[in-house]
Amino acid sequence: MSTEKRAPLDRARVAGTALRLLNEVGLDGLTLRAIARELDVKAPALYWHFKDKQALLDEMATEMYRRMVAGTTLDPADTWRERLLKTQRGLRAALLGYRDGAKVFSGSRFTGIDHAREMEANLRVLTGAGLSLAQAVDAGRTAHAYTLGFVTEEQGVRPLPGERREGYDVEERARRMADFPLAAEAGKLLFDDYDRQFEEGLALVVAGIGARYGIS
Repeated sequence: MSTEKRAPLDRARVAGTALRLLNEVGLDGLTLRAIARELDVKAPALYWHFKDKQALLDEMATEMYRRMVAGTTLDPADTWRERLLKTQRGLRAALLGYRDGAKVFSGSRFTGIDHAREMEANLRVLTGAGLSLAQAVDAGRTAHAYTLGFVTEEQGVRPLPGERREGYDVEERARRMADFPLAAEAGKLLFDDYDRQFEEGLALVVAGIGARYGIS
């Protein structure tokens, strides 16, 4: 029996195993039974640590966040625009590291206060630029929601980098929609070059925040 299997069963080990298994089976296939089998324990043993699957997803999202910010430093000299761009690019990169990463992260509740330091620093940058606290929260939430939504759609086409779901052949789509030339041509913009798409959308969000609140 491996050292890994002999290690004590705790929340961190269960969540880490679940994240590793997530890339193999996706969110739909990630059952407590499958995780228990991977850990070489009986499924009821997991209920000592997580009352249900959502509680486990909360811990997985928290662990994803911990890994995302581990070793990173925040520059207090960032402008509000730079901070929003950095945080959302970092979030997207982290989510793309896991199959269905955006679905796991979206709607989950952090199990600790690991996020408080970065949240405080981000709000200080935004309020320091002249926003009220309410405006800063709205701005941050809007950018965050954009990234989660974008990556959810992106992973619907490309579950992991290098993979592509069947049914998203852009040329075939264009042939089927030949009577609708603009809609047909739009497929190349919708289902390819996600880096460009993300950056353009994020630029629109940030520009909108600046215009809405009158900050440059």
